[in-house]
Amino acid sequence: MSRRFTPKIVTANRLREGDVVYLTADDRWSPFHHEAELIEDEAHAQMRLLHAAAQKLTVVGAYLADARPGPNGPEPVHFREAFRTRGPSNYPHGKQADLAN
Repeated sequence: MSRRFTPKIVTANRLREGDVVYLTADDRWSPFHHEAELIEDEAHAQMRLLHAAAQKLTVVGAYLADARPGPNGPEPVHFREAFRTRGPSNYPHGKQADLAN
């Protein structure tokens, strides 16, 4: 018996800056998790991952991450993904500096 598919998002790191980014439904790379496309079909998730992996001049390390629907868009399921939404851990750089201002 196969397991039920868990909704996913596509995430990667921007090639030039290394920032965490998320693939949106309109094929943009957003720095915001809640703007990611929430994918609820396994075949579609694999196609979106292939699309992301082909963008070698833009992003590196694309993978599918578990997510759940939230009131403002997808929310992370695992600690690692929640941690990645906050940006670099060497405060005050990146998203953490933006949130402090």
